[in-house]
Amino acid sequence: MRLSDLQDKDVVNIYDGKRIGNIIDANITIDGNLDSLIVEKTKFIISRFSTGNEIEVKWSQIEKIGEDVILVKLIL
Repeated sequence: MRLSDLQDKDVVNIYDGKRIGNIIDANITIDGNLDSLIVEKTKFIISRFSTGNEIEVKWSQIEKIGEDVILVKLIL
């Protein structure tokens, strides 16, 4: 699977069922392994207390990659 395939999928938090956003980038280790995905938050998640418009999702937090969605375990 390519990063461009993942970027077309919505990222959804399984704890509350809310859409977090879409993947815009990835962090790769020196060994060439995928470490984490960078997700651009949707306008509904962004709050005035938030410092950034991005969330880093570790590979270990990804629960399932489906056809249209990526399910993650994230406590926001």
